[in-house]
Amino acid sequence: MENNRKGALGGVKILDLTRVLAGPVCTMMLADLGADVIKIEIPGKGDDSRAFSPFQNGESAYFMNLNRNKKGITLNMKSEKGKKVFLDMVKKADMVVENFRPGVMERLGFGYEELKKINPGIIYGAVSGFGHTGPYSQRPGYDAIGQAMSGLMSTTGWPETGETRIGPPMADYLAGQSAAIALLAALHYKEKSGQGQKIDIALMDAGIASMQVIQTYYLVEGRLPSRIGNRYESNYPTDGFPTKDGQMMVSAANDKLWRAMCSVMERPDLAESERTLTNKERLLNWPWIREEIIRWSGVRTTKEAVEALLEGGVPAAPINNIAQVVDDPHTKAREMFVETKHPTAGKITVTGSQLKLSETPAAIRTPAPALGQDNEAVYGEWLGMSAEEVAAYKSEGVF
Repeated sequence: MENNRKGALGGVKILDLTRVLAGPVCTMMLADLGADVIKIEIPGKGDDSRAFSPFQNGESAYFMNLNRNKKGITLNMKSEKGKKVFLDMVKKADMVVENFRPGVMERLGFGYEELKKINPGIIYGAVSGFGHTGPYSQRPGYDAIGQAMSGLMSTTGWPETGETRIGPPMADYLAGQSAAIALLAALHYKEKSGQGQKIDIALMDAGIASMQVIQTYYLVEGRLPSRIGNRYESNYPTDGFPTKDGQMMVSAANDKLWRAMCSVMERPDLAESERTLTNKERLLNWPWIREEIIRWSGVRTTKEAVEALLEGGVPAAPINNIAQVVDDPHTKAREMFVETKHPTAGKITVTGSQLKLSETPAAIRTPAPALGQDNEAVYGEWLGMSAEEVAAYKSEGVF
């Protein structure tokens, strides 16, 4: 039962050198699953995102959301004593995760090739803009750059607008989640073989991988997919439609669902029209079909239209804003927003985990750490240092 309380990754030790978003998303997911994640930050400064808005009682909610369930220590990894402390910790770790530009860790003497000499089983996770190989590897990488270079922006927006960044930092999130998956796969391999390995995740790669369905139009047909708003390239009607008081999304993605939608709208003539009989015809005639659907949706509220379609077996939903998502009863039942208590910020609501496990549930057990909060406890547990030794190292600028 103790293992269940700790989560599926209870006992897995991770040294977390990540900062800002892509890397912290990865280690946050692993910490939510119960891993013992030690977040290592620069003394006196910490993760850059500690200065990112919004703030509550002077604490960054941005930082608190991404760094819950982690223990926080400070370490000057450029000092000789700091380097030795880090290497001593690596000997006891299962994973090291970082999201520096390629080459930074090698210059410090902490690249994978060096770390595996002292711990052959170490799993080394690296997240960067363009990866550790290839001609762009030394370019700086941020979410917006990843979205632009991967093609995500080229198919986002409307025909009359320019290429559009997806609202959330999707390249960062996709890379972070990809890193978590790869690290867990490497952990499984290590359990069988005893051998660690290096994980190399790029924001650009993660964005490209997310576009597999859209890319096929170019790879198969030689046609560049364009910006088509809320429509899908592959079927119709999957689209957004105006209602009397807002917008709804419908996905009548096959012939059966299309006929069901026509039944709900009491339009058997639409279902029987040669212009709508198959998905191929509906894709060709989507502007006319869209107008016919708007005749029905435009005189109904979003609630009325969505409920009628759902009752008829047609996938439909309101296009929610953030307030509606937070207040949704289903969201609450799924615990996707969780209240936690931070020692400085006080009560704060953070985004919950999407990972639902029946026996070892992901959970938010502790708030994000203050800078260096766990120095004494972690260095004592990992390296056997006394409180006096920790204090001495801090006075020397090592911690």
